[in-house]
Amino acid sequence: MLKFFPLIFKTLWRHRSRTALTCIGAAIALYVFCFVGAVQEGMADMQARQAAKGSLIVFQGNKFCPATSHLPQDYQQQIKKIPGVDDVIPIQVFTNNCRASLDVIVFYGLPPDKIRKARDFQLKAGSWSEFEEHQDAAVIGTAVASRREIGVGDKFSIGDLTVQVAGIFTSSDPAEENYIYSHLEFLQRGKGMNLVGTVTQHEVLLKPGTDQLAICEAIDDKFRGGSVETDTRPKGVFQAKSLGDLTQLVEMSKYLGYACVVIVLSLVSTTTVMSVQDRIKEHAVFQTLGFTGRTVFALVLSESIILSLIGGALGIALAVVTLEFSSLSVSAEAVSVAFLPSVRLILVSLAVAIVTGLAAGIWPAWQAARVDILGALRAS
Repeated sequence: MLKFFPLIFKTLWRHRSRTALTCIGAAIALYVFCFVGAVQEGMADMQARQAAKGSLIVFQGNKFCPATSHLPQDYQQQIKKIPGVDDVIPIQVFTNNCRASLDVIVFYGLPPDKIRKARDFQLKAGSWSEFEEHQDAAVIGTAVASRREIGVGDKFSIGDLTVQVAGIFTSSDPAEENYIYSHLEFLQRGKGMNLVGTVTQHEVLLKPGTDQLAICEAIDDKFRGGSVETDTRPKGVFQAKSLGDLTQLVEMSKYLGYACVVIVLSLVSTTTVMSVQDRIKEHAVFQTLGFTGRTVFALVLSESIILSLIGGALGIALAVVTLEFSSLSVSAEAVSVAFLPSVRLILVSLAVAIVTGLAAGIWPAWQAARVDILGALRAS
């Protein structure tokens, strides 16, 4: 079949305006398909990573937004005494928006000596010593730095909160690169906050082999009659709950992906049908020259697949470049989901382009293979 490729490309080039428009339409559809898939990949990646880490989040009971959760900081010492607990990290969270948004700024305030233990960070620029020595210093993720055009040494402000950027970090977890980490006391003593002695949540690191659910129950039972009740969950479950409606929207977005596939199918199918109708006489001549119906079928089907693949590959390439350089994420209740252009997504998108081209070309290819030679030759 390879020997017929020059003929196939010549046929497509003959109607280059129609071919170009079809490829552009397929590219746009696969571009959107990749964006929808990137959100779903980011959600799945975040949940898988947090499940593997096995840490817990202790939040105030019956609260949903970080701005409303206020736990006593001294709960840290009591939780640490529970068998199976390795360490407890008090965390103050500040966000400029608890609702779902594409550009939420999230500050996590931790004791400076705990950050590198709790997170897998590598500084891309700046220094840890600069961060640890200055209470108003912060390290920010590369995604935030890229979106806000922030560099080391710059000052960054959200409302009354202003920090000095001491470093920019990368992480093996893409979602982490959408956060800003600062000193716990700095967030507690921030202008207009007066939160000394309280934190938004405690993150509990467990010893290997510890039963997560048993520790969750033990923590909540311990503080059931305390000054503030707790709600403890594995970190992945906590984040899934925090994302709430956003998770449902991400699930519903798959139907937009299906619509993109239908668009590619209709575009390529229409173009291929028009091409077959324009070349009925040509296909009849092919068969008089010795081409079998099977060969004609394969030629037309190959045209359809190539059209879909060229347009799809263009859309996929543009989507991957956009996602890589835009560092997009969507956040809700101080939990971010990165748009993740994974290798799996690229392969799935290419497979969608090929299968769609195949499905779109079967019917017109079958029509071309069954053309009435005498009737077609008699036609003008």
